[in-house]
Amino acid sequence: MIIQSLEQKTRLALTTVIITVVGCVAICGFTIWKSLEMVNSERNQIYVLDGDIPFLAERAEQEANFEMEAKAHIQLFHQYFFNLPPDDDYIKWTLGKAMYMADATALKQKEALQEKGFFSDLVSSSAVCILKCDSITLNHETKEFTYYGTQKIKRRSRDQRRSMVTTGYVENVPRSRNNPHGLLITNWRTIENKDLRY
Repeated sequence: MIIQSLEQKTRLALTTVIITVVGCVAICGFTIWKSLEMVNSERNQIYVLDGDIPFLAERAEQEANFEMEAKAHIQLFHQYFFNLPPDDDYIKWTLGKAMYMADATALKQKEALQEKGFFSDLVSSSAVCILKCDSITLNHETKEFTYYGTQKIKRRSRDQRRSMVTTGYVENVPRSRNNPHGLLITNWRTIENKDLRY
């Protein structure tokens, strides 16, 4: 009887210990999981200070803003490439900035324009080249874009207006100081650049 009672007490103690250990492991696992979840959600929130008042700013994935970022990147690239004053150093600087945002196809177009004397003609004639964006279409699946703009070349003798249509693709690349959108324009080409009126 005493042995049987001792055996039951041992089983009860062993069962109690096992249930306690399993319960502790479950509680610790749940606590760690919830803590990691909370840390990850906090990492996506940024507080911006305006004077002494904090404002909560949510971090978004690049995919959520892809269309907006891609259009801003395309527009900025075209501004760097085509908005040119009659200043040789400034032209080199803006074209250098544009080259960070596109692949070798942009370099080929730059070299073709240099060979034609387009940049030197702007400087020698004191012409100002301004490109205004009319619209940008972007295909989400293929990431192909078409840029529609109006180019105005102001010279002392006359103003020239040209329609500008370019096309290409955008690809994701790591963000950098020279490429803040983290996108690269590839296979870029001009499909229309014709005079509108003088």
